[in-house]
Amino acid sequence: MTETITDDVVAAAEPICTAAHSRRVKGVTKAKRVTRILLRARGATLTEIVDETSWRPHSARAFLSGLRKRGILLVKEERKSGETSYRIDKVGAGR
Repeated sequence: MTETITDDVVAAAEPICTAAHSRRVKGVTKAKRVTRILLRARGATLTEIVDETSWRPHSARAFLSGLRKRGILLVKEERKSGETSYRIDKVGAGR
């Protein structure tokens, strides 16, 4: 038995598809967005990375690990609030 897709189902899904397509067209991937916030002077906390990407915390940590494996120097610092932040060290980024 097959389901018939009605016009109202298509109309409801269209904004979702269009929004996803527009993000891809712009070429701003999640990896680029995370890299941009890691280059800030204060870096980014794990929570900020998760909020920016909608990734799970373990996926955000895996991304950071992947950067380290590629030779990008990540500096781990503690903010006044007690949160750990990560930032890309611009001096070590050119390796």
